[in-house]
Amino acid sequence: MDQLHTGQFNDSFAPITDGVAMAVQNYAHWLSQYAGPTCVVTPEAPGVRDDYRFGVLRYFSLPAPKAKPYRAGFPDLDPSFWERLRNTRLDIVHAHCPFSSGSIARRLKQTRQIPMVATFHSKYRDNLERIFRSREITQTVIDYVVAFYATIDEVWVPNDATGDTLREYGYRGQTITVPNGSDMEATPAQRAALRRAMDAQMGFSPETPVLLFVGQHIREKNTLLLIESLALLRDTGQPFQMLFVGDGYARGEMERLVADRRLGDRVRFLGLVRERQALRRLYARADLFTFPSVYDNAPLVVREAAACGTPSLLIEGCSSAEGVRDGTDGYLARESASAYAQALARLLDDREGLQRAGLQAQSTMVRSWEDIAQEVAWRYGQIVERHANRPHYLQALDAQRAPQAPALVALQRSIDRVDQRMPWNRL
Repeated sequence: MDQLHTGQFNDSFAPITDGVAMAVQNYAHWLSQYAGPTCVVTPEAPGVRDDYRFGVLRYFSLPAPKAKPYRAGFPDLDPSFWERLRNTRLDIVHAHCPFSSGSIARRLKQTRQIPMVATFHSKYRDNLERIFRSREITQTVIDYVVAFYATIDEVWVPNDATGDTLREYGYRGQTITVPNGSDMEATPAQRAALRRAMDAQMGFSPETPVLLFVGQHIREKNTLLLIESLALLRDTGQPFQMLFVGDGYARGEMERLVADRRLGDRVRFLGLVRERQALRRLYARADLFTFPSVYDNAPLVVREAAACGTPSLLIEGCSSAEGVRDGTDGYLARESASAYAQALARLLDDREGLQRAGLQAQSTMVRSWEDIAQEVAWRYGQIVERHANRPHYLQALDAQRAPQAPALVALQRSIDRVDQRMPWNRL
């Protein structure tokens, strides 16, 4: 097969700019060059115009309760979506989320008898408990997530720690590590020019130490701990400017805490920055990327900062810190405001050390999305080729899944029974 027709399925996509949405966009962009025609399947977003070199199929959605700016997808209420999907050729499907979009991919796998890959990206438990406020409901959804991944031909994770999270949830199959890439690379000369441009835009002196956070403004990412650490850092007399990029349900709470701690002259909230060149300038201007989250598995933003020559200060022992060598290509601190503030003060006193760590991070932590896409295209080809020898292939998969708990097997069968009664079987 000279070309593969591939589909990327995810519950978030532009205008949402979280790490998984950006990964899907880069997969689709580069796979359309290295594999063949590619489309993204995702919930609709009002007012958005999709202007990409790949196709985008959107289905009916509503605002997700307690999860702004995300959308809850309802594909079964969108007959025109199924008609468009029915006329879309797909040789392999790749789900980046187990919920509405992943369910569509799984139905295509079953009805068209095509192979399916699913990447496990996110820690779901904390968000689910916040939304449902019920451990019982949360566990039911986690069981569904595990059952979903147990029925997939290949399960991918962006790093080993993410695979550990999935196994903690109860998954017993194999995982394959396929890392995330970056589209933010900047040479030292480019970084210097980007820093000058940002200084002119923001009114900073070149000597001003700049700290940066990019991500959802939610408590799970330890944003309140970060602000408390900034107040302690200010009390040491250390000059700095802190830039927060993003949005989320906790932004108001964060802004109030900044005001309560009298940090208004040190902290700026820039909101969502969707233009990639503007975000690249921010990464390049930052002397240190501050990311105290223990919620994330393999945050794309840490690699984007590294691609621009900016090292990160992370929490020791968390998934985000996997592969980071403290003092060499990044920095680690204990999970407390005082420990994080002490690390900030020490690091900002050594600007040359920060520059060395940033260059090392650029060397060791970054692969381009183009490079990743070439690896993915090769892996897709291998999966499709194995799928042609289906009896042997299924025996190997059954052997992988043998340890699954009886309750999960029963849940898988329940999912199958529901799917059999639904209209997508006409696909």
